[in-house]
This record gives sequence, structure tokens and C-alpha cells, in this order.
Amino acid sequence: MSSYPPSGQPPKTPQQTARLPRAQAPTAQPSTTQRPTALWQRLADLRGPAVPPRPLDARALAALAANPGCGRRALLDGAGVDKTSLASALGSPAAFGQSQFAIVRGISFEAKVKGDGGAELLRLVHAHVAAGSEPPGAGALVPDLTGAGPEGRAARTALALREATAAGAWTLLDHPMLALEVAGSPAYLEPDAVVVHPDGRWTVVEIKSFPMIDGAADAAKVGAAARQAAVYVLALERTAGKLTGAEVGHTVLLVCPKDFSNLPTASPVDVRRELSVTRRQLERLTRVEELAAALPEGLDFDPARSAEELTEAVSAVSASYAPECLAACELAFHCRDRARGAGEVSALGRSVRGELGSLTTVEAALAAAGGDAGTGTDLEGDPTAAALRYAARLRAEALEHAPARTRPEAAACPC
Repeated sequence: MSSYPPSGQPPKTPQQTARLPRAQAPTAQPSTTQRPTALWQRLADLRGPAVPPRPLDARALAALAANPGCGRRALLDGAGVDKTSLASALGSPAAFGQSQFAIVRGISFEAKVKGDGGAELLRLVHAHVAAGSEPPGAGALVPDLTGAGPEGRAARTALALREATAAGAWTLLDHPMLALEVAGSPAYLEPDAVVVHPDGRWTVVEIKSFPMIDGAADAAKVGAAARQAAVYVLALERTAGKLTGAEVGHTVLLVCPKDFSNLPTASPVDVRRELSVTRRQLERLTRVEELAAALPEGLDFDPARSAEELTEAVSAVSASYAPECLAACELAFHCRDRARGAGEVSALGRSVRGELGSLTTVEAALAAAGGDAGTGTDLEGDPTAAALRYAARLRAEALEHAPARTRPEAAACPC
């Protein structure tokens, strides 16, 4: 994402505009071409001087769609902030990610699947997704998708998709670049492969290095791959909507090693449910410019700043922590510590947070269960407070009639 307009000159900052005499101050609304430039400059300022943007990928978008209420992640991802470096500077580094061995194994397996002009990959697509059509032959097309930067590659991919759809031949797009606007910020996505069928249908192919044993793979890993593929399908739908005869298939092909070998096998995965959820969640995201406009001037997330300054900067953006964030967000440990320190019920899980309604802290929930009205919330007639009081009363009655040796207070300490 460029920080300057095509002319190479930085746009005037709000402070520079304010210094103009009143008669010279601009009165017209900025044009649509000026707004992205100003936004890009603002996002570059948030990253810090000389800090390159970290591009969004499908995995980050899938995690963002799973937690659309988190303005913190939406802003940091939209601005291209490196959350791994930010978490380390905050003193709460993330402890997850792929090992180097898994990365090398994945690259080797993908090269094997796409070898010989993608013949094996096209065969798997035909066998599992398009069995009734003409099988791919030696004349399958593999266009060159090189371009200048992500914008150039995305434009070249869109042209290749148009040409392949018009040609009516099997076409393999190896690592195409897709563009998708997310919360007002452009994101460039790179699926493993997209196959264009002779009838104009497009199929997303996800190549993973985890094994598929007896035709089935780990359900959690398949679910994560489906959510990631749904983002690619959503981006392709935006492109297909501009072409005649193009259609994006809602069944993606998951290619994995067979059993304990390195031979590829495949399974079709229907991503309609994940696609609808992703589309709905991304539409709910607060736009990046709105989040950035609410921040004070001079605030940034430069990892070179002190931990105290970064903590203050991060706290200026609202977050929506849930335990599921630990497996998807680099800032999860920092947000968890803050949520626990504030006694937020969201630290106990989204289901608990949803059940407690207006009671957003553990202290307020315990006070409501004890019938204390001094919670800062009007609980008169609140069904959640009434349910908590009823549950507390039942627990007290059960403990009163229980033998002493079965009471929690009388139980021996397991440590």
C-alpha cells in the first residue's frame, strides 16, 4: 500500500491545511481520488516512520471475520501494522505459528502437486469437482501472472481470468493475486491456485501439508482451510460479477498428502456456510477511516516506541477479546491480560458474555447474583439478574442440605 499519491508528493496534513489563511482554506469536499490518498497517509502515520505495511492475507481476514466487533484488529490489520512485532514490544509475544519444518514440507508438497504443468492438479479437479465435463488434456493453459507489485499482479490476474473464461479451455492460475476491499482498505489475497473450467466456472484450490487419512483429515484443520478458502471465493465473486459467462464455484478442492505418503489426494469442501458468514461479518466491520479518525493526533504503533507508549496507543482502540483469539491473533495475550485485569466477562468466553447481557464485568455479575443493586446498572426487572439470583439461591440451598464432606468448602486442597 503506497503512502503517497502517484505524483510522489505527500498530501497536506490537517495541520498544514489549518495554517492556510481563511480565504485560501479549501471549502469543497475532497474528491474520491483524494480520500484514499489521505487515508493511506494516515495509515502510514499510524504504522510509524519508515515502517513498511504488512499485507492482509486470507488467514488474517478469516480471523477478522470471526470477530467483527474488534475495532483494534480491524484498524491494525487495515493499517498494515505488524502485530507480531507490536506484541513483542508490548511484552506479550505470540507463541503460535508454523514451524520451519512444516513450511518447507508444505512448499515441497505444493511443488509436487503443481509439477508437469499442473497435470495432476487438473486431474484431481476434474475427478472431484467436474467429473461430467471433458477431461483436461495436454493443451491446458498456464498463463504468466507476473506484474509490478500486488496491484499489477491483481490486474494481470483479472485479465487472465477474463481471457481463460472467453477461451473455454482448462486453465490453471498458479498463485493468482486477488483484490478485496475490507473495511475501506484494500487487501490483496494469494490463493494456492484457481482453475478455470471450459464452461466458465472457477474453482479455488487449497493445498495443505496435513495428511488425509482414509479419505478424512482433521476436522479443525479442514474448517480453518474452508474459512480461508471462503475469503478467496468472496474476492473472486467480485471479479466474476464484471464478466459475462463467469461463475465461481462454492465447492473448493482441498488437496493433501494421502495417508502417510507424499502422494496427493483431494476432497471437495462446500464453503457456502463459511462464505455467507464471512460476507456478513466483513460487512459489519467498522470502516478503517472511522476508527483512525477517532484517534488522537500523533498516536502511532511504531514498535520502536516504549512499552508504556504502545500500551497507551493500543488502549485507545476498543477491543473485543474472546478465548478464541488465542489461536488467531498475535495480540491475544496482551488483550487477555487487559480483559482479566478489568474483570471483563468476555475473558470467560463469548457464550458467557452473551448470557450475561448488560452485565459486562465479573464483579457486576456476582453482585447481581447476591441481590446487590450497587452495580452501576439498573437491574430492576432484568431477567439476567433474576436468573442469577435464582441460581445463587438454588446453590445455597443445595449446599445447606449437602453433607459436610461433599461441600466445596470442606474438600481437601488438590495441591
